[in-house]
Amino acid sequence: MAFINHAAKEINCKIVYYGPGLCGKTTNLQYIYTKTAEERKGKMISLATETDRTLYFDFLPIDIGTIHGFKVKFQLYTVPGQVFYNASRKLILKGADGVIFVADSQEERFEANIESLENLQENLIENNLSLDTIPYVLQLNKRDLPNAVPVEELLKELRYKGEPYFEAIAIQGLGVFETFKACAKQVLQTLR
Repeated sequence: MAFINHAAKEINCKIVYYGPGLCGKTTNLQYIYTKTAEERKGKMISLATETDRTLYFDFLPIDIGTIHGFKVKFQLYTVPGQVFYNASRKLILKGADGVIFVADSQEERFEANIESLENLQENLIENNLSLDTIPYVLQLNKRDLPNAVPVEELLKELRYKGEPYFEAIAIQGLGVFETFKACAKQVLQTLR
């Protein structure tokens, strides 16, 4: 669903970071934002609710290049982590070109990951999208914590279609850009 702006010669692609509450979606976006040159990013917008928030900003990567003379700009979004905000989650997914699922590796968040992944699948269907076809990457965040579930167990329950996955410690920036680039690469392949 990329939006093509002929006047600006830009293709705008939307990538949505999805996952349970406090898994690191916001941390991923904040890290990318702080490490990106001012001229390559738009203003970060935060839409706050009582208990959660949605972040959004435009991002024009340096190393992506052009497609048929058009610059490619990514719009990065997070969804609220709480299932209570399902209507917002569904709305934010509308028109998504790619999805990054951020899983919380902590043992006590295992079921929340599964529930959030099921919710993602339901909300994609509501938007006439599917995990089978949309560019999709899995990030296993918080790998540094002592109660982290082994990678193999997480993949057994959360890996949907053999999608790329990355171990991450988003608060330190480890795995953050790798995850984004893997999703962006898939999005660009679908555009070409």
